[in-house]
Amino acid sequence: MAFWLIKSEPSSYSWDDLVRDGKTEWDGVRNNAARLHLRTMKAGDRAFFYRSLVEPAVVGMVEVSRGPAPDPKDNAWVSVEVTPIEPVGPVTLKAIKAEVALTDMILLRQSRLSVAPVRKEEWDRILALGHKA
Repeated sequence: MAFWLIKSEPSSYSWDDLVRDGKTEWDGVRNNAARLHLRTMKAGDRAFFYRSLVEPAVVGMVEVSRGPAPDPKDNAWVSVEVTPIEPVGPVTLKAIKAEVALTDMILLRQSRLSVAPVRKEEWDRILALGHKA
């Protein structure tokens, strides 16, 4: 199993929207690096749902329920299906930045990337922070 972080602006699609819907097509990603990450996702992988812009934070955990397929809005791009597992935290961006163990996280080094891998040790640390919240 691989670990990921996927970002969404709450005004576009929020954690509450995902919980209400029960699953969603993670489409509309228009960045070449993020597309490469989507292409390597597999059913059963886990991802943090990261709320961007307004009070940025990890707010939930999702499972990739279907691996990569052509984006239904534009076949040149890729989408995956995700389902909610449970809320996490929130673990704020400020808290993530304060953790020495997370200083190399792609979220901090390439902050505009909307889909990014998360190393196992980063995953575990964010989960630990999330359960303290």
